[in-house]
Amino acid sequence: MRFDLTDLRLFVHVAEAASITRGAAGAHMALASASARIQGMEQALGAALLQRGRRGVTLTPAGQALLHHARLVLQQVEHMRAELGAYASGLRGHVRLWSNTAALSEFLPEALAAYLARHPNIDIDVQERPSYAITQAVAGGFADIGIVTDAADLTGLESLPFALDRLVLVAPRGHRLARHRQVAFREAARYPFVTLGTDNPLQEYISRHASRAGAPPQSRIQMRSFEAICRLVANGVGIGVVSETAARRYRRALRFATVALSDPWALRRLVICTRRLDALPVHARRLVEHLKATA
Repeated sequence: MRFDLTDLRLFVHVAEAASITRGAAGAHMALASASARIQGMEQALGAALLQRGRRGVTLTPAGQALLHHARLVLQQVEHMRAELGAYASGLRGHVRLWSNTAALSEFLPEALAAYLARHPNIDIDVQERPSYAITQAVAGGFADIGIVTDAADLTGLESLPFALDRLVLVAPRGHRLARHRQVAFREAARYPFVTLGTDNPLQEYISRHASRAGAPPQSRIQMRSFEAICRLVANGVGIGVVSETAARRYRRALRFATVALSDPWALRRLVICTRRLDALPVHARRLVEHLKATA
């Protein structure tokens, strides 16, 4: 059997996405070409790698074995590229970074911009996910580096401090809650909210803790960013919960009040996590070191 690196990368994308269509898109390949390559791999192996279903694909035992070895091969290629990059121009490195919403929105853009400017041959694949999904992805080899809250299960992973993220309530000027310096989310939950989408990792986090307190938020409208939430709040649509750094930034141009949340879950410590720092390719280790230095 003969599988090339393109085959292996495609198969990893398909396995991680649980879909040939999404896997082909992740590998920047046409669906017909991706399907032909997967079928060619199965014919060369003489065994099925995927079980096709209405909702996507699952791995057969042979597929699980191939996924394990494909990751090892591709990781070794990344190590080779990183080491040879010091001697030859044009070789590229690739880092898979998964992050929760707050880190991705408020802390990573400038840090990643500085790193990428200094390393023009390095590409970073950034995915936004809930913290619990990120730690699973890092532990399973789906991601090289994760940025999560320290409340996530970090068993078996190495972690480094990254940032403090405080969630605050934003309310229109003149709103009853705007007169408070601090409020419990349970008290705020009686009012209509402007929220992030239900598929947003941070909104999942907020809703989970609010439900545990018996105070699920009443969402009037769902938006895609902290800025959009602040704009609607400033126009009296409702109240919202955003990162304190975002509230501080947008309050300069918009008229709304910021109120501290007394709930313990509103203060989150963000950490960088990896399986083993010394096992990462050189360029990925340098990214971790860079992020730690910006903490």
